[in-house]
Amino acid sequence: MRYLIRDRMFAFHEEAWIETEHREKLYKVNRRFLRLRTTFDFVDTHGEKVASITKKAFTLHHTILVKQDGAVVARISKRAFRIFSDRFKVRLRDGRRLRIVGNLWDHEFDIQHRGTTLARISRRWFTIRDAYAVDVLSPEDSTLLVVLAVCVDHIIQDRKGEQLTNL
Repeated sequence: MRYLIRDRMFAFHEEAWIETEHREKLYKVNRRFLRLRTTFDFVDTHGEKVASITKKAFTLHHTILVKQDGAVVARISKRAFRIFSDRFKVRLRDGRRLRIVGNLWDHEFDIQHRGTTLARISRRWFTIRDAYAVDVLSPEDSTLLVVLAVCVDHIIQDRKGEQLTNL
């Protein structure tokens, strides 16, 4: 199943939706303002909260927690100091460890577990310039994989903003 995610979806004036490849809206992404931590809620079309992501404040590694039903189901981290590649690591509640590898700047990356690709994220699959696709190859983890793709997008946008302010 392919999902469409809008690039720069976290602008203050935009309403963000995650859609299927057929433009059927699935999740709305709401950002909570006026908090110490950055928090996003994923709400389905019926108004039910499906998941939330929270950026931990004051950590050495850039860390985001993914919560479903109030429990942390995943922890995604990006090392502050990297030598060889841009790589994220994900620890799931069930003990699995995922890797996110590829060309993150161009939104061309894979989410992998033990060398098996669970999802492919690519800007090439859609002709819309400000969108990218998440091709989920593991249907039982589809919501979590889409949420992880949004987490990576958020981290990349944060880093781009940091680089712009450091000029």
